[in-house]
Order: sequence, then C-alpha cells, then structure tokens
Amino acid sequence: MTNSTLSQDNRLGWLRPIAVPAVIALIVLVAGGFFLDRQTTILTRERMRAEVQAEISLIRAKLEGNINGNIQLVRGLVSALATEPDMDERRFSALASRLLEERSQLRLVAAARDLVVTLIYPASGNQALEGFDYATDATQREAVFKARDTGRTVLAGPVDLVQGGQGFVGRFPVFTGNGSERRFWGIVSAVVDIDRLYAESGLFDPSLGIEISITGRDARGARGTRFFGPDLDGAQPVVASVVLPSGSWEIAARPKGGWAVDRGIWVLRGLLLVAGALIVFPIVITGRLMGERQLHIRELRQRETELDRLSRRLAVALDSSEVGVWEMDIATRELVWDERMNELYGLPKDGKLRNFGHWKAALHPADFAQALTDFSSGIKGGRYNSVFRVTWPDGTVRTIKAIGAVYNEAESHSKLVGVNWDITEDVARNEDLRRTKLLTEARNRELEAAKNRIEHNALHDSLTGLPNRRYLDDILKRNAARGYAGSGSIAVLHLDLDRFKQINDTLGHAAGDAMLIHASTVLRANCRTTDFVARIGGDEFVVVCPAGDGDEYLGVMAERIINQMRKPVNYQGHQCRFGVSIGIAAGHGADIDVARVLVNADIALYRAKARGRNRFEYFSDTLQAEVVHTKRLADEILSGLERNEFVAFYQPQFDAHSHDVVGVEALARWRHPVLGLRTPDAFLAIAEELNVVASIDRVILDQSLADLERWDAMGLKVPRASVNVSHRRLHDDELIAGLQKLHIPPGRVSFELVESIYLDESDAVVAHNIDRLKELGIEVEIDDFGTGYASIVSLQKLRPARLKIDRQLVDPILDDAGQRQLLASIVDIGKSMGISVIAEGVETMAHAAILAELGCDILQGYAFARPMSRNDLETFLAEQRWRRAS
Repeated sequence: MTNSTLSQDNRLGWLRPIAVPAVIALIVLVAGGFFLDRQTTILTRERMRAEVQAEISLIRAKLEGNINGNIQLVRGLVSALATEPDMDERRFSALASRLLEERSQLRLVAAARDLVVTLIYPASGNQALEGFDYATDATQREAVFKARDTGRTVLAGPVDLVQGGQGFVGRFPVFTGNGSERRFWGIVSAVVDIDRLYAESGLFDPSLGIEISITGRDARGARGTRFFGPDLDGAQPVVASVVLPSGSWEIAARPKGGWAVDRGIWVLRGLLLVAGALIVFPIVITGRLMGERQLHIRELRQRETELDRLSRRLAVALDSSEVGVWEMDIATRELVWDERMNELYGLPKDGKLRNFGHWKAALHPADFAQALTDFSSGIKGGRYNSVFRVTWPDGTVRTIKAIGAVYNEAESHSKLVGVNWDITEDVARNEDLRRTKLLTEARNRELEAAKNRIEHNALHDSLTGLPNRRYLDDILKRNAARGYAGSGSIAVLHLDLDRFKQINDTLGHAAGDAMLIHASTVLRANCRTTDFVARIGGDEFVVVCPAGDGDEYLGVMAERIINQMRKPVNYQGHQCRFGVSIGIAAGHGADIDVARVLVNADIALYRAKARGRNRFEYFSDTLQAEVVHTKRLADEILSGLERNEFVAFYQPQFDAHSHDVVGVEALARWRHPVLGLRTPDAFLAIAEELNVVASIDRVILDQSLADLERWDAMGLKVPRASVNVSHRRLHDDELIAGLQKLHIPPGRVSFELVESIYLDESDAVVAHNIDRLKELGIEVEIDDFGTGYASIVSLQKLRPARLKIDRQLVDPILDDAGQRQLLASIVDIGKSMGISVIAEGVETMAHAAILAELGCDILQGYAFARPMSRNDLETFLAEQRWRRAS
C-alpha cells in the first residue's frame, strides 16, 4: 500500500466516530429492504415454476400416451408373427395397414427375419429398406442386438432412416415356440413419425409459453444426448421424465424469456437507496472537520512504524549474511564497528570504540600497502572497494572483502560507511578450483597426447613405423574422387618379399623383423616424399603414387627397389639375402575404383611370383582375362568335386610276352557339364593351386577300389590298379590312417610316384609314409622314369615294385639304335635290383615287339588300348579286343 493511499484512508477516518448511529440505522433499513426483496423474488419464482410444471406435465403425458399407444399396436402384430412365423407379404400388409389406419403416429412397419428385412408396409417409397441387414449396419446394430438379447422392446432414436428422413424406431423381438422350443425369429421395426409425434404431443403449439428441450437419445434418460429444443443447462429448468418401454427421456423447460422479475421490485429497491443516501450525507459533512485534526497524528505514527519495520529487516539481513557494518569519520578517523566487525578482526565484543589504528594494526604485512592505497582511493573517489588479509591476535589469517561509500551530512564531517565480510572460504575454493583447472588442463593435454598416440598406432605399423592397412584404405578412399594428390590418377605397387620365410624360419623372428625394417628403409629411400608407403601384412608392402608419369616411371622405380632389395643384409654375422616381387596397377579419371586397382595390383604380383619372383609385372587386360578364366575354372573344379564330376578312366597294362591283362592305370577325368570330358592337362595346374589334387586322388582311389570289387564279382580278371598320388598327399599325416580304414587287399593297389617325390631325401614325412604304404601291401611305382634326376642310390633306398619308362624314351626306339641301347640299360638296372619295368606310350605293335626283346615286363599304350570308362573297360575285357589288335 502506497503513502498516498494511506493518507487518503486517514482523511476519511473522521467519519467513523460520528457515523456509528447513522450506520446502524442504515443497516436496519438495508436489511429490511433486502429481506423484503428476497421474499418477493422467491414467491415470484415459485409461482412461475408451478406454471411451467403444469405445462410440462401435460406434454409428458401426451408423449407417453402416444408412444405407448403406438407400441401396443405393434405388439399385436408381433404376437401374430410369433404364431404365424411363415406369414407372407399379403397377410403382413393386411395386418400392418390396420395399425396405420388407427390413430397413431406410425409411419412404417418392417419385419426382419434373421435380422434381414423381408416384409415392409407400406412398400411404396420404402424399397430401399428391402433386404437391409441390421447385423451389418453400425448405426442400428447395437439397438437390434439389445432387443434380441434382452427379449424386450427397445426404442431408438431419433435415427436417420434408410428410406430417408428421421424417426423413432421401436425394435420388437419375435420369438416362436415355448419353453425349450423357444426360438428367435427376428425383429419387427416400427417407425414413429417424429414430426407427427411432436405435433400431436403439443410441442409445436404456438400458444405454449415455455421453452422445452428433450434429452435421452435412444431412451438413455439424462445420460443421453439432447435431440429436441435448445440447451437449457444452467438455466434452472423444470425437469420431468418420460417413461418409455426400454428407458426414459428427460424433459427440461423454462418460461420463454427466462425467469424474469417483476418491475415492482425495482421500485422498492429505488426507495430503499434514496433513504440510505439521506442518512449518509449529514455524516459526511459532520466528520470532515474531525478528520483534518487526526490526519497528522496518524501520519507520524505510520512513519515510526515503517522505520521500526525497516530496522528489524536490516538486523535480520545483517545477522543472516554475517556482514559487519562500520562507519568512519574521515576527519577524526574515529571508527564505529558493530559486533560482527569485532568478530571479523578477532577482537572482543566489548563495545569499546575503535579507531583507524586498530584497522591498520590488523592488516597482513603482505597486503598492508595495497589496502592503504585502496582506502585512500576510496575516500578520494567516493567509492571504496578492496580485498585484503588480516591477522588475528592468535595468528589466524582471514581474507576480508570491504566496500563502502562516502556521504556528507549537514553540519557534520564527511563519513565513510561500508560493510566487511569474510571471504576466506571463497578464496580457498577459488584456489582449489584454479588448481583443479590446471590439473584438468594438464590431464586433458595428456589425454590428447595419448589419443594422438593411439590414433597413430591404430594407423601405423609398430615395427616399421609405416602406415598400416587401415591407413592405406583411408588414403585410397580419400583420393578416389580426384586421384592421388589431385593428379587424376592412382598407381599402386604391391610388393611381397621373396625368401623372407626362410630367413624368419632359420634365423628367428628377430632377424625377420630386421629384414622388414630394412625393406621399409629401402622403400622410403626409393620413393618420393609425396608417395604413400604402407606395410599391409607380414612381408607385404604397398606404394601409392600418381600414375601420371606413365608406366615407364613406375617400372624404373620398381626396378630400382628390386635392385636395392637384392643386396645382402648383414645380421649378427649372417649375410641375409632376399628379393621382392612387385605387381603394378593404375587407375585414371574421376571416381576411381580404388578397391579394384588394389586387387589388380595383387593379380599382377601373383603373376610376377609365378614367373620366377624377384621381378615386377604390370596389370593388363590380358592378365585380367587369364585371371577371370582361372577363377571361373577354379570355381568349376570346386563345384565339380561337390557334384562328383571327377571319374576314373582306366588304361589296361599287358604282359609284354603273353599280352594278358596284368593291371590298369586309373587316370583322372573331369566330366565337365558344358565342355565334356577333360583330361588332367586342362585342370591339374589349377587344382594344384587350389590344393585339391589330394581330394581328386582320393576320389579316383575310392572309385578304383569300388570297381575292383565290381570286376571281381563279374568274373573279370584285373589283378591290380595303379593310382597316381600327389606330393602334397604324401605329406599328409593322416594319409596312412585313412588308408587303413579302406581295408585294401595287399597287392591290389599300387601308388605311382613321380621322381621328384622320392628324390627329396630330406622329407621325413614322405619317407615315413612310403614305408608305411609298403607295410599296408600297397606297392610303389616310379612314374615317368628317365625324365627327372633319379639316381641309383635313390632307387636302392626306395625299392619300388615297378618303374615306368616315360614315353619320351620309348617313342624313338624304332629308328634310333642308341635309344634302344639306353632303354636296355634302364631295363638291366631294374632287373638287377629286382624291379619290374613298365613301358608306357607303346603306340604300335612294332614298339611292343622291340620292348619285349629288350626285357620290359609290362606294356601300356595306344597299340593295345586307350584310356576308357569303367563300362567300356568291362566290354573291352569281356570281348578281349586287344588280342585281335596284337
């Protein structure tokens, strides 16, 4: 409340003493008038409500009578249907017409057997209703199901009719039979014309003096929605209920124009107001003089109260804030401190006066000069602000914040008034925060350094310091759009060290690591500083650079790297030598497929290794075509193994003198689904690369064993089968265990080995497996003898059952006497060591005759038979065709 408001209230205070008698009289007059007005209003309202009640009761009775009358008429038709469930349309129309002829508001009657409308009266104008299914109509389904389930009449509406317009619809369930034979027949729907019902119930009577609203759609009573008249909620209407067969309606009414009050009441109210004014006016005049006298007294008292209130608030604020208040006379230097100031400076609360000397004596020596300077500046400038430390008598040091301002009083010295408070804890917290901030910043720097180290380690090889595969992928992706360093091209050199594994295996991993470091040094020295050099695997490196200088520059760089890598490296007294194979590929243009370039470089590297290593190769379209062909053929070989496309063909072997069959050589053939029968020269090299030759050998061995059993059962004489075995399979530790499970009869199977296998005397696994083969009764033959580097010593160690002279030595014997002598020497060596000799590639019977004379034991070649399938061999053996040929 403002001072002006209080002053206004005080000026009106003079009315109170003299106005008491007048106010009492006024109160009595007002109370009597109010009571009279109230009673008159109540009587008027009661009379009006009684009149409205009379009118609404008449309308309610008419509504109930009309609706119940209509229902009773329809119930007669329902009873007829219950006794005549198969009533036809003519009979139904006759009964229904009587209902409509009666004085009723019925507009339409329809019967729905099994809830589908089949009987209608009148039919004219209501064709849309015929065949109507209540069960499928969402708006009428609920009422129909309710009538069926409860067995009682249900009045719904107002509803929108299928045939047009609105009406109240009564749903009458029809049941046939009694007791356990009682069955639901259907529904009879009677439509009550809504306008006729309203008119004949008096709702449209122009002389009606009330406004009416009806609530309770679908007979829901007060819970339903309003369907007739205005909304009278809040108008204090008179309410009555219309009782229906399946519920009720609620009628609300009020007088037209509302509950108006008679004009006579307002005349009475005006007289009372004039009387009150005549009493109040003399009071105002009389009390005016008394008010002026009391006005000044009240204002003084209010000022004292306000001052007291402000003083209490200030005291509470100072106590709660722990702030000390001081005042100093600038001229005399006398200080006035409150008790809190004494506490802040460690002085007793003795109420004694303090002076400027007390303050200076408490200052901390380190802050003394600055505190005096701040004080002097505050006096001169009029605003004092300083922070300093004080030392208590007991040695405690506290930090004080001081602020103040100079003010002048009339007829008195200027004074400096201010406050002090202890900020020791704040200073300590700030110092802690500062130290914490410094520590956090130091830790953040350490974390950033650790992050950088981690990122560097994640992208670099820890041994050589070169970027790793992850970094390479990132560089390639970043330069794919515009080429390396924006050159519009990318060249990739994929390097793989040759003979690195031998150094690693013989001198240890430390030596291998030293070679890798040396290789990385060579690469850095022979590449430009802008080129990207990475180690992506054990002994694999990649160089990325622009391809704009052409293949010649890339070739020169690759040749330079190869020459440097060839030079021996001294490691702990050992001269280590290794080479490098390099594949080169390039991409040009925008959005280069860097993954494809990397793959192409790998393909070129593979070609460089295949051509003797220690060289470089460019990727080309021809190389790409070869790779695609090889890849397709490799996939087809693997698929062929899965689909059992590899089969055994057999070439018979004959006694050189009697020409009897003494065995067969099982040869691998591939029944290609598109290219037909393929010989080993079409697939063996790729099969070696895929490491599946051993698998093909196993397939041929399994088929040979199965065919030997078949031929024995057929009575065909095939003493043994020779099967080729690869060098890789002889290295298999599980070879012998697998053969033992086959239970091969001794002497029925022999393994053909090429010379390069048994000449490898250092291979202990091969030597062991050959000895175990002999123990299992599997004979060993030397294939292609004379084409390799076999020695007499090797034959003595191996002691094969047979050796097969290669066709290159057999073919020239018809015309070359020296060749015949060479063959005779080989036969003599075999005979002297107890080894049977097989001659392969016998093309003519002339060859056969000479070989027999030279002492060969077994002959094999086209002169007797070509390689053939199992079925062809069976026919060949049964007909003994070779005898006709010989």
